[in-house]
Amino acid sequence: MADTKREIERKYESEDSGLPDLTKVAGVETVVDKGVARLDATYYDTPDERLMASSITLRRRTGGSDAGWHLKFPVSEGVRDEIRAPLSDTLPDELAALVRSRVRDVEVLPVVRLRSDRDVRHLLDAEGRLLAEASVDTVHAERLSGGVGETQWTEIEVELADGGDPAFLDKVDKRLRKAGVRPSGSSSKLARALAETAPKKKSPVTGDPVTAGDHVLAYVRAQRNAIVELDPAVRQDAEDSVHGMRVATRRLRSTLKSYGEVLDRAVTDPIGDELKWLAGELGVDRDREVLAERLSAALDEVPGALVSGPVGERLSAWSGVRPGGASARLIGVLDSRRYLALLDTLDALIADPPLLKAAGKKPHKVIAKAVRKEFRKVSGRVGRALELEPGTDRDLAIHEARKKTKRTRYAAEAARPALGKPAKTMVKAMKALQNLLGEHQDSVMARQTLRELSAVAHARGESAFTYGLLYGREERRAAAVEAELPGFWDGIKGTADAL
Repeated sequence: MADTKREIERKYESEDSGLPDLTKVAGVETVVDKGVARLDATYYDTPDERLMASSITLRRRTGGSDAGWHLKFPVSEGVRDEIRAPLSDTLPDELAALVRSRVRDVEVLPVVRLRSDRDVRHLLDAEGRLLAEASVDTVHAERLSGGVGETQWTEIEVELADGGDPAFLDKVDKRLRKAGVRPSGSSSKLARALAETAPKKKSPVTGDPVTAGDHVLAYVRAQRNAIVELDPAVRQDAEDSVHGMRVATRRLRSTLKSYGEVLDRAVTDPIGDELKWLAGELGVDRDREVLAERLSAALDEVPGALVSGPVGERLSAWSGVRPGGASARLIGVLDSRRYLALLDTLDALIADPPLLKAAGKKPHKVIAKAVRKEFRKVSGRVGRALELEPGTDRDLAIHEARKKTKRTRYAAEAARPALGKPAKTMVKAMKALQNLLGEHQDSVMARQTLRELSAVAHARGESAFTYGLLYGREERRAAAVEAELPGFWDGIKGTADAL
């Protein structure tokens, strides 16, 4: 069984002088010599180093106090989440699943072997509590595939104790710098080993987006990256990870539609269909979860004397609340051939995009035209909704307006690097309109659910009074949105004029 540890550390270049006196660090009472540990780690990656390209490390290590398999994901500079699994001869399934969105069907192979002699010191406070572990690591690296040769170096590593205050590392840093020690130029031992043993390659030419195609592809690439990067978080049921992946999927699908003059829709529409499928699968549990939260919060506001029957129990049973962990159904989606094929297709789209003539033009005109076109669709949908009487037809019209609003928002997000402030203003206006219309749609869905729950309660001889009470409150919330919409729209309908 794998477990996760938040690792907060800093690395420094080291000569033969070793560690300076760290008892002079504020808060350190004692420095305890813990001896030398001999560590032997083999790092794994695909032949084209896909994990390293995402700053992910996967290793099998023996020696020391934490022998086993370690998978590290970057969180921020100097901060990583390390997922550990017991030592075994082959990569544990739970770790293999967490890198599947990166490696797909490609086998991970040993790429580097690192053997280190780690001279360890524990920094303790006046009460004997561990503040951090400081070590001098003498490292010997051997390239196993994808390069040649060996290299070696010595470095200092300072890792914060579990639950420690990250500010303590600033104090250690100050002391090390005063002693002439400087931060390492590499983010990790693996990064340094790969760099120093890699075959020489010509540096790629990079630069800022220039054409309309450059801007659109940059946004497409960002959403593809978000899907891939959120995959492990979804598998681990991290907070908001499913929502984040679903939004990235929708953004990408919307962009392919909005910028049909840049990317050939004969190629991208089938990809959009697959993205729609993925968004739908991600939404199965998410939509019900959000609606359940809304109804539970509404029920909490009802005085106890007005709650008739087991309403809370009925709501919990309907929501299907899970005790924790991603659903087996969703894990099955992420492990499916269809999902992995979609990721491969997105990679191919970015590597060889189906660019049309407009893609080579200057971005302002092409991109602004696409955003204005989407905004006109929003205007038509809102106008249609305002013409209708309250009821089912208006509910559907408002829902359609909301969908077009989201597409316009995503088109404007993609346009921000090219159009600047006008696009930013459009994003802000569309987000506000989306929230307003979303409140209406949530009320529609809540009322539908309340009718269903009420019917179940009635069939079982229970009172339907509370469901009716909640239904009436949802009606009033929807009516308030409909009353607000005309004035709200008047305030933003000129937003596209600045594009």
